[in-house]
Amino acid sequence: MASEQKPEIFELDNGTMQVKITNYGATITSLSVPDKDGNLADVVLGCDSLEPYLKGDVPYFGCIVGRVANRIKDGKFTLNGIEYQLPINKPPNSLHGGHKGFSKKVWEVAERKEGKSPSITFKYHSHEGEEGYPGDVSVTATYTLTSSTTMRLDMEAVPENKPTPINLAQHTYWNLAGHSSGNILDHSIQIWGSHITPVDQNTVPTGEITPVKATPFDFTTEKKIGTSIHEVGLGYDHNYALDCGEEKEGLKHAAKVKDPSSSRVLNLWTTAPGMQFYTANYVNGVAGKDGAVYGKHSGLCLETQGYPNAINQPNFPSIVVQPGEKYQHTMLFEFSVE
Repeated sequence: MASEQKPEIFELDNGTMQVKITNYGATITSLSVPDKDGNLADVVLGCDSLEPYLKGDVPYFGCIVGRVANRIKDGKFTLNGIEYQLPINKPPNSLHGGHKGFSKKVWEVAERKEGKSPSITFKYHSHEGEEGYPGDVSVTATYTLTSSTTMRLDMEAVPENKPTPINLAQHTYWNLAGHSSGNILDHSIQIWGSHITPVDQNTVPTGEITPVKATPFDFTTEKKIGTSIHEVGLGYDHNYALDCGEEKEGLKHAAKVKDPSSSRVLNLWTTAPGMQFYTANYVNGVAGKDGAVYGKHSGLCLETQGYPNAINQPNFPSIVVQPGEKYQHTMLFEFSVE
């Protein structure tokens, strides 16, 4: 049934913000919000047509990644005494669900709502053994414009017959000055995470959870991204353990990003325990929308998630979901100007 679905681009528009989303990877291809003078700009890195996404010419732009986001060490894990081997698509690890994870699948368009709070719901059925994972899983993702400049994403996944690791993440690259405006080093960010999970030379967490205080990773108060980025190798690509601070609708404050040139602000709220802060370190000459060419640090990702490699780290919050349980992950993207 799902094979009849064609990749298409859909639009959500509430008169203030416009979002374009495709059922290929449940991917945000464009999101336009006003600046301090009311001028709309598209703040998402992406492409004009679906072809580059389908051909794999873009690096996880805007998609939902799964069954397990981020890295699994050596592509291996053991669950209930059975060892599973996943594809090593980012040697020596498995990354973002394997060669053809959820981000490279055509999802079914299950529901669309118009009106003041327009929404679209995508469904995907992941079968037993897909990319090496155990059991069948039904996944839904709903994007809703909940207010004039707020977008909500609700992700759910239900294992049907076997326990399985599930960890979905939304992988949009943001540039609040506009997608084609250069790098994000002048953006400031505050992250409600006073600890990170440090990584080995292959970007896999070592299992430690260490304080950011007095390190280049400290964004507990608002700080310019470019200030210390030269001290962290290629740039930031690290998982923050989110603190349980201020809440809104049951979601915790994960990050606040601000662009000084447009005064645009993005506040991100989530139910997830962690957030990968990534500064597009590997983006190099990617052809984007309107003839833009995206280079290193041309966007930033705020991937709220379970901790990377949690399936192999007993001290990390578990990402294993049992049949009869439901994985739920909500994100709220709140745009404003200040």
